[in-house]
Amino acid sequence: MVYFCVLLLFDKTVVLKAPVFLITPPFTQLNTPYPATAYLKGFFNTKNIPSYQADLGIEVTLALFSKAGLKQLFTTIEAIQPNLSANNERIVALKDDYIRTIDDVVCFLQGKRNVLAHLICKREFLPEAARFAQLDDLKWAFGSMGVQDMAKHLATMYLEDLSDLIKETVDEHFGFSRYAESLGRSANSFNELYLALQEPYTYIDHILIDILQKKMETVQPMMVAISVPFPGNLYESLRCGQWIKKNYPNVKVAMGGGFANTELRALSDARVFEFFDFITLDDGEAPLEILIEYLNGKKQLDELKRTFTVVKGKVTYLNNSICADYKQAQVGTPDYSDLLLDKYISAIEIINPMHSLWSDGRWNKLTMAHGCYWGKCTFCDISLDYIKNYEPIAASLIVDRMEEMIAQTSQNGFHFVDEAAPPSMMKSVAIEIIRRKLVVSWWANVRFEKSFTFDLCQLLKSSGCIAVSGGLEVASDRLLQLIQKGITVAQVARVSKHFTESGIMVHAYLMYGFPTQTEQETIDSLEMVRQLFEAGILQSAFWHLFTMTAHSPIGLDPQKYSVRKLSNEIGSFANNDIQHIDLTGADHERFGFGLKKALLNYMHGACFDFALHQWFDFKIPKTNIAPDYIRKAVEEPELISGLNYKVIWLGKQPKSEIIQKSKKGNKWEVMLLSFQTQKNTYSISVDPEKGAWLQSILPKLSIHHPTVLSIQAIQADYENAGLQDFELFWDNKPVNTLYKAGLLRL
Repeated sequence: MVYFCVLLLFDKTVVLKAPVFLITPPFTQLNTPYPATAYLKGFFNTKNIPSYQADLGIEVTLALFSKAGLKQLFTTIEAIQPNLSANNERIVALKDDYIRTIDDVVCFLQGKRNVLAHLICKREFLPEAARFAQLDDLKWAFGSMGVQDMAKHLATMYLEDLSDLIKETVDEHFGFSRYAESLGRSANSFNELYLALQEPYTYIDHILIDILQKKMETVQPMMVAISVPFPGNLYESLRCGQWIKKNYPNVKVAMGGGFANTELRALSDARVFEFFDFITLDDGEAPLEILIEYLNGKKQLDELKRTFTVVKGKVTYLNNSICADYKQAQVGTPDYSDLLLDKYISAIEIINPMHSLWSDGRWNKLTMAHGCYWGKCTFCDISLDYIKNYEPIAASLIVDRMEEMIAQTSQNGFHFVDEAAPPSMMKSVAIEIIRRKLVVSWWANVRFEKSFTFDLCQLLKSSGCIAVSGGLEVASDRLLQLIQKGITVAQVARVSKHFTESGIMVHAYLMYGFPTQTEQETIDSLEMVRQLFEAGILQSAFWHLFTMTAHSPIGLDPQKYSVRKLSNEIGSFANNDIQHIDLTGADHERFGFGLKKALLNYMHGACFDFALHQWFDFKIPKTNIAPDYIRKAVEEPELISGLNYKVIWLGKQPKSEIIQKSKKGNKWEVMLLSFQTQKNTYSISVDPEKGAWLQSILPKLSIHHPTVLSIQAIQADYENAGLQDFELFWDNKPVNTLYKAGLLRL
């Protein structure tokens, strides 16, 4: 049914005269569109440049995983009669069950048939193959996540089984998010990719080109701009360019995106331009605008900006530096129109509520700032413009864009995809969200810096923040200093505690194999991670092996970090990932399996009592980390410095009454103030004069008040009311109780 709906979409007779066709090739994510084309379309709107966009990844997926698509798949497999593994023989034997259930499963994962959850969870509806053998105790694992999530996980395993069948039989490169990634990653030479592109179409290629053909007939563009964010998008982007240049020779094809920005800065192989006419680098707004003007005869070739093309048979880089890039306030609101927003698929691959955010749910993508406000990490490509040129956006404009996107997409979930969202910006955005009384859920990438106090985390939670992800990298203070991360492990622990106690989930990016990292430091890092999970202040994490990139401080000066490049030769194609040798001689790669196996268990709350050596099949050193290191770190009291903080009141105005008290014949009056929160009622007793002042100051501290008062201003107001001993009153039990009811120090 889904497949036919897609075909009907293409069969509309309306022809869109759009000069720019923006494409995301397969495959990025199934649950939400990759934002690059939406950002560009939003910019084109500000310039009155008509455009049309398509995420070919989700469209290929829907065509493949449909009743018609599976019928064709099984027919093809039977025709070629491959030698099947026992597992895939089982899937083929159960083909009727897969064909019967596929449309219902896809609709369920699209959020359209939620009642199927109970049927799926009974484990008698879906056919099951090898992926299901890897399932944990589902009742235990989903005790906190619910029936819907359990069913999503089972349905994801069902699709993964079919994915395994596709890879073994009709397309060895298939993957939901990393199609033919091995062909694009670290491809210093274009030879392997070029040869693959001379081969007949793969099974997935046929589906892709069929969809692309119908799109081209409908859109009739003057230019196609293909965004390639990852190596796993590269091969299919080349297939798209190849077909367009053959069948629409007058249509120009441009490529840009994260892959080009990092990998193709030294491109010299002219064969690439058999598939693309132009390749642009870094922010795409100005280069594409100038390119469109050039194609319309309004600019000369030498006026192109950050653009590769072929001139007289030679790859030429053109960069008109006179033309400035656009400020972030000028690029417009991302526009998700044209995309099939109701057809994205929510999957849950890993049984972890934080980890599932990447693949479950529809997230509108936004940035709080261009570039990175820190810009010092030695493993990062901080020499490139998209990171080093830091430019924050006004909080009011960010929230304006959020409101526009909610109106357009009917989705109120946001993922801020900054390199690292600045804490000050997060605070301002949170205040703006609350003041506008928006109901949103959002999460962001952060640095674990000490400015994330418990009170700031409370503010972020109140605005709808549900999770953060950040780089702990190597959990070693020596190596964190070498990375110039600007944090310590103890600081990460305290910040993670603040987030977690505020109800915000925390994901940590972890790294092993950093230059000069010893075996001892690798094991000590694992112990730090174990303690973080055992303390309950880290909910999710992922280990990755250090990669040296050409534009990072390490790549630019490897000798300084005791690293030697295996080759100084600059390739003619991709040139970012650099093969290297750690001169200390440590064999980092052999730790990968054990680190990831231990982490998977820790994320499930299991095996904290396992000795670390049990995760490895070779001898390792004993950890030097004290077993209570993290516990002691998080128990350190949080200090609020002097009179330098500001105060916000998130709570409601209290109910007050004067009551009489007596003791040993003495009678006096006190004011009883009662504060209602969503979960509790808090009451305090104060002197009537001070209670009256407190009632008068709270509206001025309200988050809805146009200005935020400092503690100095509050003290001045207190003393102007003729009251004495401010510190004694403010730092005593009654006011301290208000921190439970919505008083924040920021």
